[in-house]
Amino acid sequence: MSTGPVVILTALNLEYQAVRQKLASAQVHRHERGTRFEVGTVRGSACPVALGLTSKGNQSAAVIAERAIQEFSPAAVLFVGVAGALWDAARLGDVVVASHVYAYHGGTSDDDGLKARPRVWEAPHGISQIASHVARLNNWADSASCDDDPPQVRFGAIAAGEIVQNSRISAEAKWIRQHYNDALAIEMEAAGVAQAGHLSGAPVAIIRGISDRADGTKNSTDDRSLQPRAAANAAAFAIRLAVELVAEQKETAVSQDSKDPSASRLDRHISNTAHNSTVGIMAGSVSGSSVHMNPTPLKSGPIDLIGKLHGLGENLGRHRTEGFLDEDTYREALADLDSALRSAEKNTPDSSKRAVMMLRRLRGLVSECPALVAELTSLIAAAGNRA
Repeated sequence: MSTGPVVILTALNLEYQAVRQKLASAQVHRHERGTRFEVGTVRGSACPVALGLTSKGNQSAAVIAERAIQEFSPAAVLFVGVAGALWDAARLGDVVVASHVYAYHGGTSDDDGLKARPRVWEAPHGISQIASHVARLNNWADSASCDDDPPQVRFGAIAAGEIVQNSRISAEAKWIRQHYNDALAIEMEAAGVAQAGHLSGAPVAIIRGISDRADGTKNSTDDRSLQPRAAANAAAFAIRLAVELVAEQKETAVSQDSKDPSASRLDRHISNTAHNSTVGIMAGSVSGSSVHMNPTPLKSGPIDLIGKLHGLGENLGRHRTEGFLDEDTYREALADLDSALRSAEKNTPDSSKRAVMMLRRLRGLVSECPALVAELTSLIAAAGNRA
């Protein structure tokens, strides 16, 4: 897991303010392309948070999420805000945590109607486990929300599209409920953020407070009063989740540091052996490849990491030969690995962050290969410790 802050993104200023008031010592951080974030800590804790505003829609949410991931190498990305309930099971004010996200506008139009062709992203197992733990503790909500009817946390699918849904009787509303009848909530940004996390290798959680029932009352007086409550509940759960994520991250780091020293020596021996191998990255068989090849042992620098990166190159080639990676994915993976190698060889804090970013992107590319994902997770941790 990265040692960076938890990134929290929102689409609306109302949602942004609900999170912002829970942060202390927030300072403006400007991305080189003009995007502004505020970086602070959760009040009463040392949990670092980078807060950003995406505006509405999956496309803008994906772009800002990608920028945040590149900029901060976050421990996780949480997208927080309000949503409409597709079914009455979720009450107004309840919090829905996505078990998976549907991009429901994917489809094909035939003579006999519109056929659903969704993209789906599942929530990372680790975040889901921590979120379930926070929900079981049931002490995350602000005291103002717990007087008479405390909010509940519900886990289930969230549907993300490109339009505001404010009807239960329109043709599209009926189509959505027919094809995505397990979705608890509907909104407009989760698919973009989930895709950005998938491509970058950053874990993503979608947290939504239910502010309406997507039934024609979205612009009513009740909705205007319920949105702040729903946004506050989502922010409260997200902040508690962020604190738990960072606490677990620190516990994991301490656990790794306390491992048997002999195991660490063995790991270094294996890494050095891989590094001193003259095999290098077996990329020469790819016609026209410009991948950086350096089979000669480095005279200085992070030998363990460099050696493991060369070993990863060999494993990519093996998975391609065995048919687990197609040619396009293999080429793209080699390009990312080449960038990570060049960054790692520079051995500076900035170059190490760049190496982490490229390795996370690579992990997203090879997500269908569990062995490669496990190897990359270890490499990301090693590179992150140098950042």
